[in-house]
Amino acid sequence: MTEEGGKSQGINILGITDIQNTPCARESILHGAGGSLVAGLVHFLATSRVKRSFDVGLAGFMLTTLGSWLYCRFNNAKLRVQQRIIQDGIKNKVIYEGTSLDPTRKTRGDK
Repeated sequence: MTEEGGKSQGINILGITDIQNTPCARESILHGAGGSLVAGLVHFLATSRVKRSFDVGLAGFMLTTLGSWLYCRFNNAKLRVQQRIIQDGIKNKVIYEGTSLDPTRKTRGDK
């Protein structure tokens, strides 16, 4: 799993993407595998139709993988926005601390 330069190559699925370095990809594929297994097995137990159960399992994989990936990416984007807001607040606190623009500083008239 290492190249000549000592860098980690990662896991490629069908040569399309590097799963290890793509955010949320690994978890989404694992959730999709579980979703396909459950969907296909439940459909097979209900109908005993093998081909249709395979199709339902494949659809379950695609829907579960896509849903899990979108949910994870949305939460990661929301987390990045919150981190940026906190970093800006900390930066402003450091810049304005001790000055007349400091919102936490009490004025002489307020006691």
